[in-house]
Amino acid sequence: MPDQRISFSKTGRARYISHLDLMRTFQRAFLRAEVPIRHTEGFNPHAYVSIPLPLSVGYSSECEIMEFGLMGEVPLSEVPWRLTRTLPEGITVHRCYDAARPFKELCYVNYIITLEYEAGTPVGAENAIRALLSRDALVVTKKSKKAKSGETQVDLIPLIHRVDYEGRRDALTLNAVLRAQNPGLNPALILEAIGRECPQAAPDYVSYHRKRVLDREFQPYE
Repeated sequence: MPDQRISFSKTGRARYISHLDLMRTFQRAFLRAEVPIRHTEGFNPHAYVSIPLPLSVGYSSECEIMEFGLMGEVPLSEVPWRLTRTLPEGITVHRCYDAARPFKELCYVNYIITLEYEAGTPVGAENAIRALLSRDALVVTKKSKKAKSGETQVDLIPLIHRVDYEGRRDALTLNAVLRAQNPGLNPALILEAIGRECPQAAPDYVSYHRKRVLDREFQPYE
């Protein structure tokens, strides 16, 4: 029998639930919702759940995916509402379906990055960011557990497939399609590069929202 997956959104105050706390929240939710799932083996068994692309704290999303293994006869159509009624406000399960594709086929993520400016969008901000993200290379330093120094350098440009821009009086929205994994690109690194290379375009506030997850053909991944 194949494993199952749910798609869910994480918005509002739920944005500030960490990845580990989210996993524990779902493990408890399956129990309270009376949806029996496979457990790990060993001395301390616990409900097996897996999220392929952990979401950074503070980010919202409408396209999160979790995998698990149903052990009972609960219809897939009942799983979303059973779980949602036991989950915190801001976490909503939309679908439950049999897993058919490996996670390695999840190649891109569509992020909506909103830059907000208290005094209005600076003149030339969009053009400055366009020029920055059109460079042949854009290297930033990020933390890395694998590097002895604790840091590694990464070139953002090969990890950015496309960015569309929408300017408003007090905000600039970047609709970006970024590499999801191996390696993936956290959009916060784009803002770090903006702050360093064109500080006049750095926002007062920024929000990140996952809109879609895509395969290598840029089709929706499920």
